[in-house]
Amino acid sequence: MPTPPFKIRHASVADVKAMARIINGSAELGLMLSKSHSQLYEDIREFHVAIDKQGEVVGVCGLSIVWANLAEVIALAVVPGARGKGLGQRLVRSCMREAKRLGIRRVMTLTYQQKFFEKAGFTVVDRMNLPMKVWSVCVNCPKNQACDEIAMIHEFTSVPEIGGPQDMEALAGPTPRYEVPVQITSIGKPVPPGTRGALTTLGVSGIPPFSGIPAKTP
Repeated sequence: MPTPPFKIRHASVADVKAMARIINGSAELGLMLSKSHSQLYEDIREFHVAIDKQGEVVGVCGLSIVWANLAEVIALAVVPGARGKGLGQRLVRSCMREAKRLGIRRVMTLTYQQKFFEKAGFTVVDRMNLPMKVWSVCVNCPKNQACDEIAMIHEFTSVPEIGGPQDMEALAGPTPRYEVPVQITSIGKPVPPGTRGALTTLGVSGIPPFSGIPAKTP
């Protein structure tokens, strides 16, 4: 059996230089956000790559988990010489299989390629219905005040709905309050009788004092 001309696999750190070149080449055309080498190393587990017969990376696509029931297909790009061969669809479907394996019911994307993603089973949705976390990276986009990308979602009906916590602060409880007592023995002058061992407050160089805790005397 002949060897397939391209293979899809999970990315490794050795792929990062090629991934950055492919992604940032598309970013220069305004098709996606750029990614630094640091970002790619940190998020390497999110990415899938297409490899040609020579072992070169010729395509990339990522799956970013947004919440318990939502992930996003990101940074889909293929080098010009490998386009028109179905690699984009294979990369997207590889990410979708990963989402399903993880038990994520919905996969979304923000794209200019509506027909491409419709072929992969996505449908157009109102962008305003997406969670705010999706837009957190948009502050880095030059089009953040006039976004014209299309929001699309694919839903795995066979994957059970899993709701994440609605209010992380409520679940975590009140923020702990730490009071640090300071024992003062001398601040440039003798300590008055009866105060040795007492815990008090101290303001230093414009730093406001904090509430001390009365000491228990033996």
